[in-house]
Amino acid sequence: MEYVANENKELTREVDDGIYQRIPVKTRVVMIGDVIEDVVYEYTKDILKEDDVVFISEKCVAISQGRAYKMSEIKPSRLAKFLSKFVYKSPYGIGLGIPETMHFAIKECGLIRILFAAFAAAICTKVFKIKGVFYRIAGEKAASIDGPTPGTLPPFNEYVVLGPKEPDKTAKKISDKIGARVCIVDINDLGGKVLGASHEDINRDKIVKILKDNPLGQGHQSTPIGIIRKIKE
Repeated sequence: MEYVANENKELTREVDDGIYQRIPVKTRVVMIGDVIEDVVYEYTKDILKEDDVVFISEKCVAISQGRAYKMSEIKPSRLAKFLSKFVYKSPYGIGLGIPETMHFAIKECGLIRILFAAFAAAICTKVFKIKGVFYRIAGEKAASIDGPTPGTLPPFNEYVVLGPKEPDKTAKKISDKIGARVCIVDINDLGGKVLGASHEDINRDKIVKILKDNPLGQGHQSTPIGIIRKIKE
């Protein structure tokens, strides 16, 4: 079978112990209420080989879990509007730089933690010119919240999407269904992390190295699932 890389992406990547193929898997748009393990099985069952690792976009998983909220239906508080002003707005995404995403950060992480993160970020940015402090303090749940972006496939270009619920358990459930190791990942052009893994012995740092250049793309490619396959020692 011939695989086609996403635009400006390579199918292979060399890391410390060999060369790995990253196979993007094109799917339909995953919707709220979809059973994610069934979706992954449907699109990978004819592709998987022994020792493959399946990786899945955290946004795709979160949407299936119903953790996506339409912008027009979110009513952020005045505090959320105020605190969102202290978050660095990256050119790669909105993050918590708008009231609607900050609203959910407060709900997910707790008000005290978000207030402390905002205070520290304000001091570090203005006094020391250090960016990114807010997310380091607010934590993974806050960093996983995605705001609407033009490159996201409709209808979710008008939604706020939270991080996936119980990512390790979800990865294990998908793994049991498809018979392969599974990682739920948050990878973008700034870097990434493995949010969930089906097996404890999966080397999360190595997975991030293999996927560091974001081979799935971020939108119109419609490839929320991928397969890692070692092709050379």
